[in-house]
Amino acid sequence: MDRVTFNDHLDLSRLVYGMWRLGDDADTSAGHIQNKISACLDQGITTMDQADIYGGYAAEEIMGNALTPELRNRIEIVTKCDIVAPAGRYADAKVKYYDTSRAHILASVDHSLRLMKIDHIDLLLIHRPDPLMDHHETGAALDDIVQSGKVRAVGVSNFRPYDWDLLQSGMKTKLVTNQIEISLLHHAPFTNGDIAFHQMNGQPPMAWSPLGGGALFDADNAKLRAALTQIGDAKGVDEAAVAIAWLLAHPSRILPVLGTNNLDRIKRIGDAAKVQIDRETWFDLYTHALGREVA
Repeated sequence: MDRVTFNDHLDLSRLVYGMWRLGDDADTSAGHIQNKISACLDQGITTMDQADIYGGYAAEEIMGNALTPELRNRIEIVTKCDIVAPAGRYADAKVKYYDTSRAHILASVDHSLRLMKIDHIDLLLIHRPDPLMDHHETGAALDDIVQSGKVRAVGVSNFRPYDWDLLQSGMKTKLVTNQIEISLLHHAPFTNGDIAFHQMNGQPPMAWSPLGGGALFDADNAKLRAALTQIGDAKGVDEAAVAIAWLLAHPSRILPVLGTNNLDRIKRIGDAAKVQIDRETWFDLYTHALGREVA
């Protein structure tokens, strides 16, 4: 499995296992979670993507209950903070909101460390842009948690380039990535400046919902799915692997984040790395996704 280096303290596997559905599984036992992580490790997938809000603020603890020292030493943990929703430990919140205050960030990091039973987070992301963000306060808090050793690197999620620049202007530490929605169905980032911005600055983006939340395989997208299936049949993989390989082919070094609770599907995540997408094939799939030829 290829790896992507972000700085002297962080490199991640090119494919990332997303744990946002971890708490939705009928089996959340330590043994079952360990089997999922082991299935990833068998393919060279070492990076696990979490967030404090996942599973109603329960997914981090579910993962933590399964982590042994040996497993922890073999993986990188990505998690996120700043969303406060009326659930879990924030059940009394009157409304869903974002909190990028220093106090909230520091408390969130400590919660995550405690729930996952770890001594550091490999990568912390600010989950959503906060329209009330004081970039000096937020930036200083992120600098401090890196300096403390509790977090190895920091980035953001769902930020536009101007949100990124605002936060970065209040920091000494370099932001390393932006986790945004990218897929054949959500391809706007390829042309709206989001990917170009990070590619220009050498910041590999992470892609959430890289299969369009499963909508890629709906009847409405039959022609696109047929094209994916044709390529997959020729390569000996399924259509999902081809859709992920389409993202991997982009020179910005996208890291797709794939989440499923099905062990058989987890074992096939790495198939995407076996597929090489040439330029003509890339544009053929893009044309199907657009529903028209490029201008």
